[in-house]
Amino acid sequence: MTDPDAPLTRRAAKEQAARGAAKPAKRAKPSKQPPTAWADPAGEAPAAPRSGFAGIVAKHPRTLLGSALGLAFVLLGAGSVVAGVSTGGSASIAGPTAIIDETVARTAPETLPEATRLRTCTIKSIASDERLKTLHASIVNDETGEVLYERGGEKPARTASVLKIFTGAAAISVLGPEYQLTTTVYEGSAAGSVVLVGRGDSTLSRLTSGESVYKGAAKLSDLAAQVVTAYSAKYPEVPITQLIVDASYWNPKDNWDKSWARSDQTNGYQAEVTALQVDGDRADPTAQTSPRSDDPVGRASKAFAQAIATAAGTPAPAISSGTAASTITLGEVKSQPVSALVRMMLDKSDGAIAESLARVVSIEMGLDGSSSSLQQAIPSAIMALGAELPDVKIVDGSGLSKYNAVAPTDMANFLRIVRDSDDLKYVYDALSIAGETGGLKERFTNSPAKGKVKAKVGRISSAVTLAGVIKAKDGTVLTFAFFSIREGLPDTAKAAMDELTTAVYECGDNLANN
Repeated sequence: MTDPDAPLTRRAAKEQAARGAAKPAKRAKPSKQPPTAWADPAGEAPAAPRSGFAGIVAKHPRTLLGSALGLAFVLLGAGSVVAGVSTGGSASIAGPTAIIDETVARTAPETLPEATRLRTCTIKSIASDERLKTLHASIVNDETGEVLYERGGEKPARTASVLKIFTGAAAISVLGPEYQLTTTVYEGSAAGSVVLVGRGDSTLSRLTSGESVYKGAAKLSDLAAQVVTAYSAKYPEVPITQLIVDASYWNPKDNWDKSWARSDQTNGYQAEVTALQVDGDRADPTAQTSPRSDDPVGRASKAFAQAIATAAGTPAPAISSGTAASTITLGEVKSQPVSALVRMMLDKSDGAIAESLARVVSIEMGLDGSSSSLQQAIPSAIMALGAELPDVKIVDGSGLSKYNAVAPTDMANFLRIVRDSDDLKYVYDALSIAGETGGLKERFTNSPAKGKVKAKVGRISSAVTLAGVIKAKDGTVLTFAFFSIREGLPDTAKAAMDELTTAVYECGDNLANN
């Protein structure tokens, strides 16, 4: 009997193959045993059934093959996206090797961003003090230009007398520090007449001796002496009987803004803006605060007519209005240089000087010297110095109007220009020193910031303001502008502002913008 397990001979194998081709073999019944693994392509005997993942593969070969290919495609796509993000560009699909490899080296950026400094000194609670009401503020590092703190700093707000910083800088820039305002007397068109022409010197004094509030001011008595001497030499037998007054350097009727309170005039803070006046139109030339009249030109004219009478020993001439027809000069006096006028204006916050300088700046810029021309004149002069004023409103030169509007950040940035410019040293030097001079003499007296703040103060009924330069405790130089706005602000707002400024002094460059 033949052994069924014996291997077939080559011949027997051929015969068996031939029989199988001639008649299909019966389909075997499904086996109840687990299926074997995929047959080895080399014809070797199949391996034993596998367990675990291998068993799953053996059981679902087609399903897992499709899933594996899908997963590979997804991974390839993800690898492309990641590669694109890492390099900053797009990456093409490069085949199976594009799957993310954590060992691939990545190119470091050429430069690393600078770390942002964390500042920890805050003035938040003080800046929110109810006494300051609506506070617009900006604080800038003078050296770097970095805005360290801002609270409504980009919004234009009323400045009060802080605006005089702009007026002073415009006067220095346009007129020059040595420029002097002149008052001239010309020969009249008829015998016995002379013409007095004012050109904006509000410091001209009617005092015959001593000093007015304006130290070194020109005097009407000196002008009258020149005129009488020159006139008498030419017309020895004809006395001066007619004084013609010309105050038309700018429109004499354009002398008071409708937004100004007339109480500032009667209480002695502000004069009408005329091209001819004496002592800032004060009733008392020696008092900084003194009631002003409603006719500055008339007061000056009467004072000069009396000065002529005294110098000539004749009755005072009659007074009338007109203009000079002759160019023959009989006498002339000049104000202090503009650099000195700017110092007086800022130190005493003198509105008469501020308004006169603003009008003269307008005229010297080729405008008409009107109040409406200041909106063009002052910003143009300031921007020519390098400042940026994207949205500014200028109504006057003194800051008296509540409609003046400057953004605190623009003011703080301009103070960097003021501090660092040789041409504007006259403005910087004239700023008050905390606890020592000017408008800050009686403030900061018990503050650690005493002597460390140079600034211009401002006060109108609806605003308390302060702007200037702080040399902080850590040595950092800061420029700042604080505008506190509210109708009927109490005087305690000034104390709150001093406390705020002192806090900034203590923080220095560690000031947090919150």
